[in-house]
Amino acid sequence: MIRYQLRCGDGHGFDGWFPSSHAFDDQARRGLLSCPQCGATDVARALMAPAVRTGPAARPAPAGDQTPPAEPDAAMPAAMLAALQRLRQEIEQRCENVGDRFAEEALKIHRGETEDHGIYGNATEEEKERLADEGVDIISVPWVRRADS
Repeated sequence: MIRYQLRCGDGHGFDGWFPSSHAFDDQARRGLLSCPQCGATDVARALMAPAVRTGPAARPAPAGDQTPPAEPDAAMPAAMLAALQRLRQEIEQRCENVGDRFAEEALKIHRGETEDHGIYGNATEEEKERLADEGVDIISVPWVRRADS
């Protein structure tokens, strides 16, 4: 995940999380980004300092693990980490974990083949692009460690 500081044409600043720089560029080009304060869609990356990791590199998750790696940036403010932990708890309580079947299940819901309900899981970049092409709105959420772990 990449966190960008963003700015709309009216000068409002806000953060955005993206799976890759390509994802940001694609969403910006298609007008899918908007300012949370005024709704403007002319959104661009703001000047920001790079995040430099000085610790050891994260190890990949074991095969078959349905949960993305839980290694938040050490520089992440405590309030942001707490908010993301609460978000994770809400998602896990209210939505169904469909794991690697996420794209397939999202399409079934979108097409009305399955009852509309909240789901979460994993999707490859290709699957995310396919969902976007089909008009399925998805959100990538930074998956931090649980608050109780």
